[in-house]
Amino acid sequence: MSRVSLQGQVAVVTGAARGVGELLARKLSARGATVALVGLEPDALKEVSARLHGDSDHWHADVTDHDAMARVAREVKERFGKVDIVVANAGVATGGPFVDSDPEAWRRVIEVNLIGSAVTARAFLPVLVESRGYLLQIASLAAITPAPMMTAYCASKSGVEAYAHSLRAEVGYQGVKVGVAYLSWTDTDMVRGADQDDVMRELRQRLPWPSNKTYPLGPAVDRIVAGIERRSSHVYGQWWLRGMQGVRGYLPGIIGTVGQREMRRFADRLQGMRTGLVGAGGAADEQARATQRS
Repeated sequence: MSRVSLQGQVAVVTGAARGVGELLARKLSARGATVALVGLEPDALKEVSARLHGDSDHWHADVTDHDAMARVAREVKERFGKVDIVVANAGVATGGPFVDSDPEAWRRVIEVNLIGSAVTARAFLPVLVESRGYLLQIASLAAITPAPMMTAYCASKSGVEAYAHSLRAEVGYQGVKVGVAYLSWTDTDMVRGADQDDVMRELRQRLPWPSNKTYPLGPAVDRIVAGIERRSSHVYGQWWLRGMQGVRGYLPGIIGTVGQREMRRFADRLQGMRTGLVGAGGAADEQARATQRS
């Protein structure tokens, strides 16, 4: 597919304070895009914005708040005149046995990853229709294959994959393209936060190659940028994820069998696992909600 130059394009990136969102913003800016950063950490977003190559700005907003995201969409359009690209990247995660999970943290993963993505699209679709633009939804290997101890994250990423595929069919005739990006375990605060739990780290290390590795962030984000330039329907942060699409129908049965064996192996170590959101992004989300409640 031919590539669209990012020079002069206006790109919105949610969850832009760190990790995939922060590096993606830098790489889009380096290619000439004007970048609007959205997230829960205004100081971090300001620092990211200050380091970008070209014009940029930042907005503090919770992606699950429709009024806040509608305001952001309106202000980004007023500030930059248009919006060509929206990357729904904001996400959080939690791990551990479902029966012992914190109900609030479990629900929050669904709210941010699935509902927050839909709120983002609802807010920005009118301006994307105007520009005949592109919406990229960041999903995960977790959308392709289920995994024990990751019920909330797998449910949320499966949900955003299905939602984005449905949306593509709805808005394509209006000139808006919709893509889904898949990432395996990538070196971000979220993955490092999950690895702080010994059981989660060891379970992941026991996965079959190549799904048991942590992959560097830079090449994965380069693939996302290339997908944005091509307005791709599917973007794969690691080369082997494309091949998973052809076998995904077999994976629930295989994992249902193998996963039982692995859970039996770790059964006596499951008590007392951390049940909140993981990583610096999870901590920022919990802090923002605590501040809102106080």
